Amino acid sequence: MGSSAVSTTPPGRRHRRRNGRAALLFLAPAGLVVFGLVAWPIIRTGWLSFHRVISPLPTVPTESVGLRNFSTALTDPALISAAGRTLYFTLVSTAAELTFGIALGVLMAQRLRFRWLLRAAVLLPWALPTVVNAAMWRYMLNADYGPVNALLTQVGLIDGYRSWLGTPLSALHMIIIADVWKNTSIAAFFVLAGLTVIPRDLIEAAEVDGAGTIRRFFAITLPLLRPVIAVVLVLRTIEAFKVFDIVFVMTRGGPADGTQTVALYAYITAFSNQSFGYGSAVALLIVLVVLVLAMIYIRLLTSSSGPEDR
Repeated sequence: MGSSAVSTTPPGRRHRRRNGRAALLFLAPAGLVVFGLVAWPIIRTGWLSFHRVISPLPTVPTESVGLRNFSTALTDPALISAAGRTLYFTLVSTAAELTFGIALGVLMAQRLRFRWLLRAAVLLPWALPTVVNAAMWRYMLNADYGPVNALLTQVGLIDGYRSWLGTPLSALHMIIIADVWKNTSIAAFFVLAGLTVIPRDLIEAAEVDGAGTIRRFFAITLPLLRPVIAVVLVLRTIEAFKVFDIVFVMTRGGPADGTQTVALYAYITAFSNQSFGYGSAVALLIVLVVLVLAMIYIRLLTSSSGPEDR
């Protein structure tokens, strides 16, 4: 009776079941890797955020503190200051990268003789690893032998060598410049891709109507680039808000914590101050903010697409 039941199963269904089991078998190693590298750290961080933990060793006793870590984080003056600096960094760097990216994207779209060379030069900063980029800018801004001081002194813009990373406000702006120099390439190539799909007929019709270059840009090009600009804006906002590596390499959060961001604050709290529970709570708050920004990103993409794309 069991054999007759098996024989009545359609061959196509048996084939799909075998394929499904084989697919699960092949995907299992990748699933374990994803769980180990992504899911498990998030679960572990969530558990730590509700406990008082002073050591990462599993043998060290822990104490459950409920939501105390989160309530402390929301009233922590150091974290609030770091959040303000992070917000300032995010707004200024994103606005600058978007502005310069649009300008470079429009320039790269022109029919220049050596535009391939221009595109390669624009791509170069993005191709550099962030740590290399940060170390390079730290060397160039050195107060004693940095080439930035030498150049500005020789052309007469400053009367002596300055410590660009020696004061909180100056150091923060130097980090912004380094970040803009590296990430403007992303915005530029997004804009370049958006320009390639703009119908040429619209530009030619505007030229026939007597519209100049500036008027065509603001009346036709810029409105049609709105979906691309939305993508660049939110992606760069998310990346800038969780900035860590470039700040860590250039200033370590100094001087006087003047360049400390929320991500760097979470790292120092957990690994330097050995307060893993509180550091995990701060990291989890950063994840929640990034999730909110990601939801805004999806919303902007949905609203920027036409009804036919939904």
